[in-house]
Amino acid sequence: MPITFHDVTYIYSPKTPMEKKALKGLNLEIKEGTFTALVGRTGCGKSTLVQHLNALLNPSEGLVLIDGFHNDADKKKRDKKTKPLRKNVGLVFQFPEYQLFEQTVEKDVAFGPKNFGDDNQTALEKAHEALKQVGLDESFYERSPFELSGGEKRRVAIAGILAIKPKYLVVDEPTAGLDPSGSKEVMDLFQKVFEAGTTLILVTHDMDIVLSYCTDVIVLDHGQVAQICKPSDLFNQAVEQYSLQTPMLYSFASRLEQKGYRFNHEQIKDVASLASAIVQGRKHE
Repeated sequence: MPITFHDVTYIYSPKTPMEKKALKGLNLEIKEGTFTALVGRTGCGKSTLVQHLNALLNPSEGLVLIDGFHNDADKKKRDKKTKPLRKNVGLVFQFPEYQLFEQTVEKDVAFGPKNFGDDNQTALEKAHEALKQVGLDESFYERSPFELSGGEKRRVAIAGILAIKPKYLVVDEPTAGLDPSGSKEVMDLFQKVFEAGTTLILVTHDMDIVLSYCTDVIVLDHGQVAQICKPSDLFNQAVEQYSLQTPMLYSFASRLEQKGYRFNHEQIKDVASLASAIVQGRKHE
């Protein structure tokens, strides 16, 4: 089932001088089995939207449907028990390592499964599986999360979400503060999670990441949906109108096209695929 927003409006500080309408009658579907990017200029409503996905925020108007769960503006229609939803929809905030709190890595990652009802042994098994998934072996189990490197802390925090085995994983600017190598490691991790069957929803300002990893893109503009499309369709148009940057690979390919090369833009995802397209592309006189 898709995640569906029906005429969703969200207002911060309603009926005060600070009132701000962050979402404005928004309608959209996020399909199951996709790696969907949410993009748009700062303040367009991306973070507000994703906080509706596990009922951290409730609509001021309208309805969000997630696998039968109702996040409704009408309190009488809204599902009261959010625990099943929050097990189904994992949310990784920016700088998730700031949420670490337990004495050991193992205990921190096992906290989520235990909170959702697993016994201690089952929770530990899920924690070990998740830590392996993010590339941290048993030598990390008894270490303090506060003594790890920045990249290792982030992996532990992500493992804590993966341990609850969510059907949908929402990640908000997961590469913030990371160097290019660290960014690639984190995004390759999420790619593996997606390929294992989890639906991914990514909030990002990095269009190179959108091009390389995402199957679909939702463009928000002033609290409304401006476009829903494939990355190749988005970057084949002027994206400056949404304060987005064209990925470097696309810019380079466009320059080559001006010199007479032809490309199938849907095949261009990274440097390797661009190089292959250049070899295969025919230069016409």
